[in-house]
Amino acid sequence: MLCLAAGAVQATQPSLSDGQVTEGLINAPPAEVWRVFTTSDGFKATGAAHAEVDLRVGGLIRSHYDPKGQLGDPETIVNEILAYEPERMLAMQIKQAPASFAHREALDGTWTVIYFTPAGADMTLVRIVGMGYRDDAASLAVREFFTRGNRETLDQLAKRYRPKCKLCEKEEQERKQ
Repeated sequence: MLCLAAGAVQATQPSLSDGQVTEGLINAPPAEVWRVFTTSDGFKATGAAHAEVDLRVGGLIRSHYDPKGQLGDPETIVNEILAYEPERMLAMQIKQAPASFAHREALDGTWTVIYFTPAGADMTLVRIVGMGYRDDAASLAVREFFTRGNRETLDQLAKRYRPKCKLCEKEEQERKQ
């Protein structure tokens, strides 16, 4: 696992059938990390300037990353909640990408599953798995976009819950020796 200053974060590039996987340790209990992803106020901790979450199957997560924008304008991202198990799993699918997003058509048939796993005292392993990517240039570009974006999201979230996780502190000390 790669330790960054903000916490342990790992992104892997498995085969297309395995999906795009990004993992990170967050120095907060699963209930708190779940709250971040499933409430309107909490979702802003993922980097969104504006967010509205309707937590139910078929409900929407609407977000906007431009502080000058507003929910409902052409740059709003709309995800539909496909399934969830409280404090353990959230599955969603992009229903509307921002108007300026390149390769919008490559999002068709993709979905994301986020897993929240207890990882010691008051820590959570967050595993984000993007599925449904195809083996064409546009889909691979979208996959790479989410590889970077999911890593940034988990990095930002780990920074929010400093101090660093104990595992990262241990690994950092070992590298210095």
